[in-house]
Amino acid sequence: MLGKDSDVFFPGEEAAVSRLAASHRSLEGPVDTKSEAGYNACATFLEGMDTAARTLGLEPAPRGYRTAFTINYRSLFPDEARNYRVDILEASVEQYSVIWVNGDKFEFSAEAMRRAEALQFAWREMTATLQTWNSSTKTRTRPLKSEIKTMMVQLDYAWASFEHKYIAELIEIEEKARRLIVQAIKQEHILKAVEDKHGTTRDMLHLADYQEALTALLASIGHLNSVANHRRKGRDDLTIHVLLGAHHMLDRCDRAQTNGESTDLLSSARHLAEDVVSSFLEMRAYLNEVGKCLDRVDPQLCDNVGLVAKLVHLAESWEVGARYVQHEKLMAAICDVVAECKSANHFAPGLAAMWQECDVQLFLVLPRLLWLRLLGEPAKQIELFKTMLPHRFPGGAEGAFKDSELFPLLQKYEAAIRALATPVGDKPNAARAREVLITRATDSQADLYTGMSQARRHASEAAVEDLMYELEIWSMELQRHCPDDWNGCAAIIVSCLSGSGNKSPGAAGSFRV
Repeated sequence: MLGKDSDVFFPGEEAAVSRLAASHRSLEGPVDTKSEAGYNACATFLEGMDTAARTLGLEPAPRGYRTAFTINYRSLFPDEARNYRVDILEASVEQYSVIWVNGDKFEFSAEAMRRAEALQFAWREMTATLQTWNSSTKTRTRPLKSEIKTMMVQLDYAWASFEHKYIAELIEIEEKARRLIVQAIKQEHILKAVEDKHGTTRDMLHLADYQEALTALLASIGHLNSVANHRRKGRDDLTIHVLLGAHHMLDRCDRAQTNGESTDLLSSARHLAEDVVSSFLEMRAYLNEVGKCLDRVDPQLCDNVGLVAKLVHLAESWEVGARYVQHEKLMAAICDVVAECKSANHFAPGLAAMWQECDVQLFLVLPRLLWLRLLGEPAKQIELFKTMLPHRFPGGAEGAFKDSELFPLLQKYEAAIRALATPVGDKPNAARAREVLITRATDSQADLYTGMSQARRHASEAAVEDLMYELEIWSMELQRHCPDDWNGCAAIIVSCLSGSGNKSPGAAGSFRV
């Protein structure tokens, strides 16, 4: 009598099992967790499984192991309730023994795979039981209450066993995957200890122990960058020479200012050097802050928005530092063209707005201005043009226009200068002529020939327009021969002109992992 009573469903119990069996119909065939519909069907069924177990009064398997989980996983499993999750089911179905994180291979243990098999065996038993329930047309042929309860308890214990092992090994894998950022944090602390020992950074740049600690930190950051920063090709050659060169450039700028020298030409050099130094300091500040919350770091390092932003800024600044700040002649060419563009603001007022707003017209005007500066002062610009058009400028400034195709451009420039070389007020001929050419290069509607006779106006306009037509052809070649080099150079010039740095997102805002 007692045995028979144990298989009698109480009110609500049969309905809960029927709803569970009905929701199982959408899971017929292989478990699908990849599609949105399949994932939702699994989630609905697992929720129904928990509801049915509670309705039948089944005690959940012990889950005290969850207290040892990291904070991330404790947020997913906050208590000892069943909390059936689709991702645990998916892991037991797929049974991947190997996963790749940050390009490294990690393997789950044979015990984890054995527990996954046990969970899948219990899942198949439950599936068969619910299929029998769905196919039975009479109540007496359905599985007994005791059978349903036994099946659900066995599944719950198998689930908890796999969840325990799988999450524990995931936590271990994630700790290993974070080792790159942990190593970088360690090296930052070592560098800080050296700084505390010796004093300010400027005073210790030449010290061997400081350079050793700095080199080790940059190597760690470079390795981190190669894994996490996909946006900038993940370069790992963040050498100490770039940072030392930036500090030396800042020292030079400070000495010039102290000695009362004009710092106009050095303002661009200071701007680029400061960006190198600030990107490195931002990276160090990030490492200090993230060391306090390593559990929040996604083990797939490229998925950490704050980390990637700092690395992108650092890599971009380092590229500029390596290419320009470390090379005196190239840096001098950038400084010269920026100073020339700034001086042009006085007689070509539309330029200032272009720099600040990055107007589309700017990127048509800028290559013209560079060519005009090269034509007027080849010795000051030849190094910059050699990097972007090496096939046109194989030698130095003396033979800058020996290229048979380039020589006509120089001739037309000189013809335009001669045509415009009429004194206007107290301005020298050459200065006035260059102003006219720069104004024409920036604004085709400007009135350039005020005060000239009709005949001279006609001759000057013909010479200038002839030059501008030729100049446009060479401007296009400058932009198209190596677009990456040109875009990088243009971005640096605009940054120096507008005074905006290459700041990482959130540099001055709240911390983001």
